Amino acid sequence: MLPWLIDLAMRNDDLSPYRRRVLSRAHGRVLEIGVGSGLNLQLYPAAAEQIIGIDPSAELLAKTQRRSDASHRQVHLIRASAEAIPVQDRVVDTVVMTWTLCSIPDVRKALREIHRVLKPSGQLLFVEHGLAPEVNVQKWQHRLDPLWNHISCHLDRPMDKLIADSGFRITDLQTGYLPRGPKLMTFLYEGQARPI
Repeated sequence: MLPWLIDLAMRNDDLSPYRRRVLSRAHGRVLEIGVGSGLNLQLYPAAAEQIIGIDPSAELLAKTQRRSDASHRQVHLIRASAEAIPVQDRVVDTVVMTWTLCSIPDVRKALREIHRVLKPSGQLLFVEHGLAPEVNVQKWQHRLDPLWNHISCHLDRPMDKLIADSGFRITDLQTGYLPRGPKLMTFLYEGQARPI
């Protein structure tokens, strides 16, 4: 049931512009963390020569496999966790994360793994929801996070700080709320980071 709900939630039309902008910068060998049901596959530019998708869910990877067969792209899928990426050091040009960091249990370990697999000239492209700037919204995010985390994911992670504290220099960052939805869940961080 959960993989089906994730796929349904991620089809929200409000997310499409974010996906398109983030994925338009992908190039070379791309590693997508939390590939999910493969909703990003059709949006990758021609410059994304090879796509490696990892996800811990076999059910979601089965959906991704069907989408990759229809996309006629070179896609390699691996059932794995972001905390232990089965890819060699410094071989990836682009890492992509779209609404993924909120659900990874050990986010710092995952970011260290992403840093490890990226080439020194590589890039991390991301769009994530997380900690809002308003104190009143933050209070509710902190209060509800322990419960919501058991249902879905974390509400109150400061995504920019987590990325910057994990050996990355953020070179582009846009933040703001989705046009619809509760502020608790719709503050987004969109950008690009480079390993340092």
